[in-house]
Amino acid sequence: MILQTQNLSIGYTSKATTKTVASEISIQLEQGKLIGLVGANGIGKSTLLRTLTGIQKPLSGTVLLNDKPIESFEPLALAQQISVVLTEKLPPSNLTVYELIALGRQPYTNWLGKLTDEDKIQIDKAIVLTEIPHLIHQKHYEISDGQLQKVLIARALAQDTTLIVLDEPTTHLDLLHKVSLFKLLKKLTAETQKCILFSTHDIDLAIQLSDEMIVMDGQTVIQDQPCNLISQGVFSSLFQNEHIQFDATKGKFVIK
Repeated sequence: MILQTQNLSIGYTSKATTKTVASEISIQLEQGKLIGLVGANGIGKSTLLRTLTGIQKPLSGTVLLNDKPIESFEPLALAQQISVVLTEKLPPSNLTVYELIALGRQPYTNWLGKLTDEDKIQIDKAIVLTEIPHLIHQKHYEISDGQLQKVLIARALAQDTTLIVLDEPTTHLDLLHKVSLFKLLKKLTAETQKCILFSTHDIDLAIQLSDEMIVMDGQTVIQDQPCNLISQGVFSSLFQNEHIQFDATKGKFVIK
């Protein structure tokens, strides 16, 4: 078990109030699993990811990383256990693709940032795994959104963590590139035995390719294999709208 939660409650606190987004969350992230996190807009997916990765403190309950409370890890030690790929735009820079991927080695390099032979091995391995050797000499701003997403995944792979967390990795991608990215994530979990957790709005694709899914519906947070979630009718309650419904026989949402 890489990461698990116990009676986790997530949300926000201010001086006057506490806003609870979800409570009694008990999930488990295991090695070699591709896990999709889905739910309606504003349901709290990003809040859950921030809490699981130690960026945000839980309201109550525990996040255990390798059987230790996540808050007990120093930032550098945590960065050697979890790599995070966000949807935010990169700050302006003149970095090449190779240099951007090499930033994944920051938790291991000395204060000069000098790459060791081991660093270079991990960087090269990440480039091969994501099938982007042809991009490494280009500037990161010269490549497409789909290519950049693969580069950011390569950076996370170079970080060499057991858990990779991606927040909406298919945003801004067309259908072809979405499918390509999901298939890459599936391949990476099989080949590296890392656990990859990703949030997405592309529920139909996630159902087809995820080993397990975590579903947030505003009331509960449920984790199971997609086929079990379908048979339990979990997806049918995801969107309360008369114009869309989940077709369990087709395993996808249809417009009424």
